[in-house]
Amino acid sequence: MKQLTPSFLAYFKQPDRIKIAVIGLGYVGLPLAIEFAKKYDVLGFDINLLRVDELKTGKDVTRQANMDDLKLVLKPRKPNAPGLLISSDKNELLEYNIYIVTVPTPINKFKSPDLGPLLKASELLGGMLKKNDIVIYESTVYPGCTEDDCVPVLERASGLKYNVGFFVGYSPERINPGDKVNTLTTIKKVTSGSTPAIAEIVDQLYASIISAGTHKAPSIKVAEASKAIENAQRDINISFVNELALIFDRMNIDTNDVLDAAATKWNFLKYRPGLVGGHCIGVDPYYLAYKAESLGYHPQVILSGRRVNDNIGMFIANKVVKLLIQKKHKIAGSKALILGITFKENCPDIRNTKVVDIYNELNQFGMDVDIFDPWAIREEVKKILNVELVENLDSKYDAIILAVAHDEYRSIDIKKLCKNARSVIFDTKTILPRNIIDGRL
Repeated sequence: MKQLTPSFLAYFKQPDRIKIAVIGLGYVGLPLAIEFAKKYDVLGFDINLLRVDELKTGKDVTRQANMDDLKLVLKPRKPNAPGLLISSDKNELLEYNIYIVTVPTPINKFKSPDLGPLLKASELLGGMLKKNDIVIYESTVYPGCTEDDCVPVLERASGLKYNVGFFVGYSPERINPGDKVNTLTTIKKVTSGSTPAIAEIVDQLYASIISAGTHKAPSIKVAEASKAIENAQRDINISFVNELALIFDRMNIDTNDVLDAAATKWNFLKYRPGLVGGHCIGVDPYYLAYKAESLGYHPQVILSGRRVNDNIGMFIANKVVKLLIQKKHKIAGSKALILGITFKENCPDIRNTKVVDIYNELNQFGMDVDIFDPWAIREEVKKILNVELVENLDSKYDAIILAVAHDEYRSIDIKKLCKNARSVIFDTKTILPRNIIDGRL
């Protein structure tokens, strides 16, 4: 393998020589581009023209970015000076030498990895690569994906040889949508590179903006695997308490009461039951399982946890129906309200939301179901989930399910939304007063 010259390494240690292009301006890419733009010349690139136009005006529908910071870095700037340029023009990419890929890596309807956006981004960048450019991937993948799937695309599109003509890094994203405490700069960053020298460059690059520090992994595969297991571990832990909820429901025991009692022991991990969706926890275990199966090993624990968590929405819907029957309701035609459609509280992110499972199940019982969510983007919900959100809470309901713990719901008088005393209130997030609910997860 060709060794990098001292002059090449020194080049990337000069901030005025570093020109970063962030590919994909969603929940991960935008905060990253803004933070780097405080110190470097940065291009924020996205193929979504509406998204680009919106960001140019200083608006962000994801509500993930700091608006003051966005407006600050978007101010007019000189070439090779700190600042952020937002563009959908691929020709702009030719001016940059470090490319950071933050495009989505979802699963398809068969729950297998969908690498389409990642490989398209790689092909685009391959056509732009110049001698000694560095491509850093942040998108969540299975171990080996960067070098086995993405690098060949870069080589083919660029005509350059890996680790000779161009180099690669991997630093898994750790963005937590809606979290204003654990933000990009306050979460330790795992880094890696395709050679020891590139690993050092990548590590120093992120260390320049991450106040929490960095952890340089010994290889790209190790960095990829670390991302996959950190979410799989949480998924499995939640699936355990979700399974407890299924068991204790048959015993007429409140799961949260059990957890509160067990948590008095010093080493008990107090996970709560709930819907497990989102862009990471509900997806990453399938990437890890896919890779394991390709190597001839069928994972037991990972997939069993996924099966439990994927069925919780249906369990909640069926529990609500049983409660309605106990109160002598006719199920078909009953009117239900679901509070929340996003995958978690205080953010507009609906990726892989499991709330829609409750909605679909209740509809199959013949119920008339409304969803109210002040955070979700109405057009996006309609386009992706085929659900029309109600704009106002001006109806009365036979059943009310609090599915997402948005702050706004804490000030709602839930009882006033009930049609009568026989109405059912179900709390999946354990935030409502216990004396007003009929059941909780």
